[in-house]
Amino acid sequence: MSRTSFSPHVSDDGASTTSRKSKNEATVAVDSSEFDAEVAAAAPLLSGTALTVAIACVAGTGFTLFGYDQGVMSALLTAKQFENVFPQVIVNDSQPSNHATLQSFVVAVYEIGCLIGALSNLWIGDWLGRRKTIVLGGIIMIIGAILQTTSFSYAQMVVARIITGLGNGLNTSTVPSYHAECSPAARRGSLIMIEGSLITFGIMISFWISGSSAQWRVPIALQIVLAIVMIAGISFLPESPRWLAKHGRNAEALAVISALDGKPHTDPGVQQTYHGIREAIAAESHANRSSGDATPLRELFTNGRSQNFRRAFLGVVVQCFQQITGINLITYYATLLFERLGIDDVKARIIAAANGTEYFLASLIAIALIDRVGRRPLMLFGAVGQTITMVLLAVLGSIDSSGTQVASAVLLFVFNSFFAIGWLGMTWLYPAEIVGLRIRAPANAFSTASNWTFNFMVVMVTGPSFNNISWGTYIVFAALNAFIIPVVYFFFPETAGRSLEDMDVVFALAYNEGVSPVGVSLRKDVPPAGSAEADEILGITAGGRDGSLREEPPAQTQSEKA
Repeated sequence: MSRTSFSPHVSDDGASTTSRKSKNEATVAVDSSEFDAEVAAAAPLLSGTALTVAIACVAGTGFTLFGYDQGVMSALLTAKQFENVFPQVIVNDSQPSNHATLQSFVVAVYEIGCLIGALSNLWIGDWLGRRKTIVLGGIIMIIGAILQTTSFSYAQMVVARIITGLGNGLNTSTVPSYHAECSPAARRGSLIMIEGSLITFGIMISFWISGSSAQWRVPIALQIVLAIVMIAGISFLPESPRWLAKHGRNAEALAVISALDGKPHTDPGVQQTYHGIREAIAAESHANRSSGDATPLRELFTNGRSQNFRRAFLGVVVQCFQQITGINLITYYATLLFERLGIDDVKARIIAAANGTEYFLASLIAIALIDRVGRRPLMLFGAVGQTITMVLLAVLGSIDSSGTQVASAVLLFVFNSFFAIGWLGMTWLYPAEIVGLRIRAPANAFSTASNWTFNFMVVMVTGPSFNNISWGTYIVFAALNAFIIPVVYFFFPETAGRSLEDMDVVFALAYNEGVSPVGVSLRKDVPPAGSAEADEILGITAGGRDGSLREEPPAQTQSEKA
């Protein structure tokens, strides 16, 4: 089995050499047979395309649930049945001045729960594994949805939304990692961008359902159905091969890789993927000198060849950028924004539902482009378009005539389109790709926490901001979108077309040469993970099948040589 086979030790002690060699070879044959049997026994129920599709469906259900829960509150804020139970969310001239804050808070408090749930993955993500964490998140969301559905007071709704957020925080910091670790490099982008599209699908159906004559409790209760489907689906799927290998369950890891590729475990491509994962784990373990399976938080703040801090920070920043674009002032407040443009309550909800539908359709474009065009071009395209749209919204808002109100309504659709193509699914894909396996769970916990922190900030300040500076709110977001453009261009490496372990090689090579990883990521001469050239760049020499290796001294960077 090529590089995963044992290399028996042979000594020059005369006549005994031949017998010892024969004994070693016999032992290797027995061990190899036992290992093959373990791999066969660990084979998942599905394989090949069927397994890939099943994983995509379950991951997509999780993000449909996420989008649905985001959109449903926006659609309900102006519903009369909802206002009758929760008068605190009514904002007009006859209501107390603090109602705008209370309205924002019942929406934004969900992000507090999501933040806590995401941060909890710092401790439980690698301990439970990807599948069990997703199941736990789904169960918590069901509990939260039940409490929301049965709410009769503002305080109960607030608590219920925090609990629902806890489960969603666990899911959103785990599902992208699980999906990325179970996806082939060539199609990983498009597969995970489907999750982004399904966020908007959830938002879309929440608007249409909530805009109907049904009681507001029914739309909220539908979250329970989605959560049950997700939990039932994940129960039949295998664990991430990266997580299995990280925890020493090598036969299971190889069996899952084989099933994902739809090829026997002895296939050279399967073996190279397996070998690359094993060596990435071993290289990170040696580099960080950590004990046991736990990943200390301090490893997130180390650099060297692994560049852990730089990579984790990129994940945090890209999630922050998604929120400061201003997308959630539309997602959460779409109905209210259309009412501000002089549209009545019923029509505002219909247009908001149409806006959510267009948002979903625009997101499908990114699925087709992400692996062909790459990550960086789409992020830059989205940021430029969003900046221009926000500037135009500010200009039209300052004029405030019937014609400009119609144009502003159209521009809200345009903004959604730019965001859907450039930033919607990107920020769930990129953090999972950019960091190494050893720190992936805690790094994604931090990056997802960044998303929910800035989500809370944007949602919390949007209501009061529009009440105080009106169209000036768009100027703030235009400036923030403009800031994103140079940061992405100069600091964000390209990850398209590379395996997750290939990015370890990219960052190690950049460190060895003393250059920017952005430039290295655009090169075509970077060797794939699992190759002898990649091992040399990572500073390791592979040993036997037991995963042992020898760590080479760090190479001098160009700056150190100078």
